[in-house]
Amino acid sequence: MRHSAAVALVLLATALPVMASGKQESAAATTPVKLTYWTFTAIHKTFYADMLERWNAANPTKQIDLTMTDYPNVDMHNKLLLALQSGVGAPDIVDININFFTNFLKGDIQLLPLNRVVDPVRKYFVPSRFAIYSKNGIVYGLPTHVGATVVYYNKEITDKAGVDIDQINTWDDFVAAGKKVMAATGVPMTAFEVTDQRPFWPMIVQQGSDYVDGNGNVILDNDINIRTLQAMYDWMYKDKIAVAMAGGNTYNEQFYAAMDKGQYASLIMPMWYMSRFTSYMPDLKGKIYVRAMPIWKPGDLRSAGMGGTGTAVTKQTKYPDLAIDFLAYAKLSHEGAVRIWKDLRFDPARFEAWSDPALMAPDPYFGNEDVFKLLRELGPDQMPSPLSETTSLSAAAQDVVKNQVMYNALVAQSMTPAQALKAAADELRKQQQ
Repeated sequence: MRHSAAVALVLLATALPVMASGKQESAAATTPVKLTYWTFTAIHKTFYADMLERWNAANPTKQIDLTMTDYPNVDMHNKLLLALQSGVGAPDIVDININFFTNFLKGDIQLLPLNRVVDPVRKYFVPSRFAIYSKNGIVYGLPTHVGATVVYYNKEITDKAGVDIDQINTWDDFVAAGKKVMAATGVPMTAFEVTDQRPFWPMIVQQGSDYVDGNGNVILDNDINIRTLQAMYDWMYKDKIAVAMAGGNTYNEQFYAAMDKGQYASLIMPMWYMSRFTSYMPDLKGKIYVRAMPIWKPGDLRSAGMGGTGTAVTKQTKYPDLAIDFLAYAKLSHEGAVRIWKDLRFDPARFEAWSDPALMAPDPYFGNEDVFKLLRELGPDQMPSPLSETTSLSAAAQDVVKNQVMYNALVAQSMTPAQALKAAADELRKQQQ
């Protein structure tokens, strides 16, 4: 891998504040500083290895030797929490899944503030992506992607039914198109997770709703959420355009196989799911086209930023300035944003990079189109992140939706959508008492 040190230095100088210097960094002039990095997803190591090589090429007096380790998701977060509580054994840099991030913002926070490197470049980023890793205005994690929710259409199937996907602007249009697809091909228009929470969650967020509001109040059973879940139920059992997906969720091998075989005409998922298509569904190459979410009513947003990884620097690091500066180079620079797309196939949170030639190139897998044209047209304000993810009830709310609401309302049909949401909301309210 080759990269011009001069170019990298220019990018670093224009994108980031001047690096702080100190005694702990001085040793790096002659000997690489050893830093450690933990992650819960192995693919992230590819990105950091790339950025490490670029950093070392651009910073001959601040060399880094980065030891990268990946653990299973839950195991890593438990191990990290124990290490931070005990004061021993934590890594310098760590990926924290958004589902667990609020657990690390309680009490005496053991993560370092990152505003020093965030504030100078904040204007280039989708603003909601910093909010979900912040507390009281202090940023503790750097975003990996936007997670803009879109609709992935299998155009081979929709074309057979005479459906023009560019004419699908509302969810009513989506249902009408689904009926045409079913009549012409016998293929369901889409599939729902029933052991997880998509597309229910992004569908309510695009309407300004959530599970919990920004003040920590449970709103899971509000009118918007009830209407949305009722619509999903109707799509399955009245309109018959949707089904429970094979395997129950979008990360199950049964689902990969079913989608790859053309058993669903579309999928509503964030843009980070592109890497799953290219990795696990090779037969769909060239057939999948990416479009904005339809809307329920005028004024609704056309997307929602879902999921995420906030990368943090722990207080146990012996080299805080160097660790923060390297992390900022990787996650906040223009170059880093481009590599997030090239290495990980994630939509970078730095929206200024969406116009980089590397991101504007036609993608052979996704209809040979410029997939970021959609995001450029929507703009960063069209993809809010769930406010519930900044509250202490975030994990509990997601668990109850995944494990109870979806099954009770859409599979067992033991409760109406309204009943399922009210029962789950009441359970969450008890946890607040």
